[in-house]
Amino acid sequence: MTIFTWINYIFLRFLNLNMQAENRIVLENAKKDGVRFVNLQFTDMMGTVKSVTIPVEFLKDSLEKGMWFDGSSVEGFARIHESDMYLKPDVSTYAVIPWHEGHERTARLICDVYTTDGKPFEGDPRYILKKVMDEAKRMGFIYNTGPELEFFLFKRENGCIKPLPHDRGGYFDLSTDLAFEVRKDMILALEKMGIQVEASHHEVANAQHEIDFKYGNALKTADNAITFRYTLKAIAQKHDLHATFMPKPIFGINGSGMHVHQSLFDTKTGKNIFHDPKDKYHLSKTAYHFIAGQLTHVKGMSAILAPTVNSYKRLVPGYEAPVYICWARINRSALMRIPMYSKGKEHAVRCELRCPDPSCNPYLAFAVMLKAGLDGVKKKLTPPKPVEENVYDFDDNRLKELKIDTLPYSLWEAIKHMKNDKIVQQTLGQKLFDRYVDAKTLEWDEFRTHVSEWEVNRYLETT
Repeated sequence: MTIFTWINYIFLRFLNLNMQAENRIVLENAKKDGVRFVNLQFTDMMGTVKSVTIPVEFLKDSLEKGMWFDGSSVEGFARIHESDMYLKPDVSTYAVIPWHEGHERTARLICDVYTTDGKPFEGDPRYILKKVMDEAKRMGFIYNTGPELEFFLFKRENGCIKPLPHDRGGYFDLSTDLAFEVRKDMILALEKMGIQVEASHHEVANAQHEIDFKYGNALKTADNAITFRYTLKAIAQKHDLHATFMPKPIFGINGSGMHVHQSLFDTKTGKNIFHDPKDKYHLSKTAYHFIAGQLTHVKGMSAILAPTVNSYKRLVPGYEAPVYICWARINRSALMRIPMYSKGKEHAVRCELRCPDPSCNPYLAFAVMLKAGLDGVKKKLTPPKPVEENVYDFDDNRLKELKIDTLPYSLWEAIKHMKNDKIVQQTLGQKLFDRYVDAKTLEWDEFRTHVSEWEVNRYLETT
């Protein structure tokens, strides 16, 4: 046995022992927590949570050997003749679901998807994010994100879900905020699911809210964003309400965004690579390159970051929605913003991309955002000068003078830009890229051929 073979054997042996120890801890926790069932979760390409529920007696076998399922029935996954796949639970995601109590006490584990040959499935959104994060790690970077998901709470009317606002509150209101107690229940549930909440408040529009959780490793925050959405829906339902992350559920008022704070940290020193105390904006050259990369590719990323027909009802001038491709320090009409930070907290230097919305798949969103930023770093791209004026007040001549472009105005325009962006294509991989484009094209075709109530009211009598 050569020295390299021996080292490899020792390394694999260590990994196996470590895995066995982690599995044992999960099994012990499940027993201690009185768990009867376990949900093995993953997401399809649209970010919809899929789940297989097993009795806790089969958890040990699933941890060691995985759980087989039919991938051909999941959107964006395998074809019929290559359908067999298996789920491999990530033990770090173990959590007891707080609204399943008593004899139905249930835990959840987020899983990675594998193919029959034991390799990660290349169309698994979680794997796609992991792959780009590994690329960043080879460059010496750790990618951190902090998504801020806005949502609406609507009343249920005779068991039906309609856009009926739960309150008439406004930004940071308390006296008219009927969901104050609801949000507290949501925070408690999120904390029991392992998510550290930092703040919650009423948003600008009636019945609109925001709950912010801790900034951190992009894979962890993507897991949290997925958990966040279905946790809030479950708690809202207990209050006979409906929580929706639809970007623009009501005409004429603010829509819901998912602003994403981002930064790169050094893998060796743990320091924030975006920080440079000598710069006017306290940004490093790497930060500028990263920002330039995202601004360059943002039109190609739009069909991922704002993935629905309805997303583009939010992305219109006004209502604080970012439309114009520029960056700034304090200007909230800009697409990219550099938030202020407290003195002595240089680790908080970051950039905030404001166009994503909470209907996106956070794994794919973070993956394309990171890939675009890394492209800017590799090519040493330079962003345009910051724009600190209110861009909404600019006319077409002023926009042209400053060379400020706009985001796609529809899902169809976003799809066309996506088709021409090699970075987005490389991130998703050819198979998932093609399936995503096909699915979104079908969605657009269904929308453009649908006769809406607005059209009937507008044209039925006059034509």
